[in-house]
Amino acid sequence: MRTHFELQRYTYHCLLGLLVVTGLRVGEAIRLQPQDVDLSEGILTVRGTKFGKSRLVPVAPSTRAVLREYAKRRDQFLAGRPAPYFLVSTRGKRLQKQCIGKIFRSLSRQIGIREAGTRSGPRLHDFRHRFAVETLLRWYRIGEQATRRMPVLSTYLGHGNVTDTYWYLSSTPELIVAASELIETRWKGVAQ
Repeated sequence: MRTHFELQRYTYHCLLGLLVVTGLRVGEAIRLQPQDVDLSEGILTVRGTKFGKSRLVPVAPSTRAVLREYAKRRDQFLAGRPAPYFLVSTRGKRLQKQCIGKIFRSLSRQIGIREAGTRSGPRLHDFRHRFAVETLLRWYRIGEQATRRMPVLSTYLGHGNVTDTYWYLSSTPELIVAASELIETRWKGVAQ
């Protein structure tokens, strides 16, 4: 017999992993309905985003496997009742942002990345930020011109305008170093 807390463990494993590998906003992830998660094609349909647009988000085969396993466990837990959302609470309803935040803070303390008794520390939105930064770093490292690819990242993240994505360019020391190295390499090629 499956307990409420057993499902909760898998729900949060799936939710946090999805935030890390897709860059989705928390609200987008918890609003996914079963029909929005196409496991055969590996596509998430994100509806009603921050800017009122919908978008398609591809997921890797490894992510599809985790989502498939979660759906199986969720369906067993619901025992034949339809799932109103892809990720469900222990009551079979949509996850609530405030509960997600509370659990994330608790997990952060347990693994030592947040001090006990404080609310400061990593935020769920930091997963989205890290996804964007890692994408930009990967482009810089392979010699891509990140500014040319910025509309792709902007669309993927569901930003209303590409300028909303540009602030990621200067937000971390790693990006500054990667961009500087790319500029230096190109400058040397021109100067020689």
